[in-house]
Amino acid sequence: MLKELLVCLAFAGSSAMAQDKSFTLQSPSALTDTGLLNHILPRFSLKTGIRITLSEDEGIAAFGPDGDPVFRQGDTIWHFRNSENDNTQAFYDWLTSDVGKRTVEGFTPDEGVPFSADVSVQVAAVVVALTGDAVLGEDVSLSRCGRCHVVNDSNRMNAIGSTPSFALMRSFSDWEGRFQTFYLLRPHAAFTQVKDVTDPFPDNLPSPIAPIEVTLDEIDAIVAYVGTIAPADLGGPIQSQ
Repeated sequence: MLKELLVCLAFAGSSAMAQDKSFTLQSPSALTDTGLLNHILPRFSLKTGIRITLSEDEGIAAFGPDGDPVFRQGDTIWHFRNSENDNTQAFYDWLTSDVGKRTVEGFTPDEGVPFSADVSVQVAAVVVALTGDAVLGEDVSLSRCGRCHVVNDSNRMNAIGSTPSFALMRSFSDWEGRFQTFYLLRPHAAFTQVKDVTDPFPDNLPSPIAPIEVTLDEIDAIVAYVGTIAPADLGGPIQSQ
């Protein structure tokens, strides 16, 4: 009798443990219908012994727009909403492991693009249209800036060698902002007047050199012209021996 009781208790304990190693996972039909979950869930269960039951309506964990990003298909990033549960945490850890990522990317859907474990947000580069008159910009650059900067080959011998050339400054990542606001940057603020923008020089602080006078339209033209200049080739980084 005692032996039978112990067997029953052992069976009940193992049954309870089996029930503990399972959870219900909510998944929208848009994801379920791809077939991805039929590919990855059996492999996860085989590895961990945790059984997952899919449900479209409810679950203690869920795939959807909220939670932690785990994989993408095209432009759609699927998130996993976890719960305070060891089994759901184990599933998340597996999904984000190298094995889980390879399993996701090893699935080929019947329709649509493949899945990817790369969930980084792709930021599109913003291209700003330069609307100024580039031809006017070259003329203004040579007449206003050419006494110090090498604007192009036509004034290469007349500029000050210690000032950066337009081609060099064009290689700066923030070149557009620099040219757009050059009159605020040292030393330009001391001798540059922008019509309807800057205040006149104080009587006790006159311009140290013949002042540069430009309009906002002329500045836009300068920026447009500089946008046509090829950035200076500064070469590759110096390699240590």
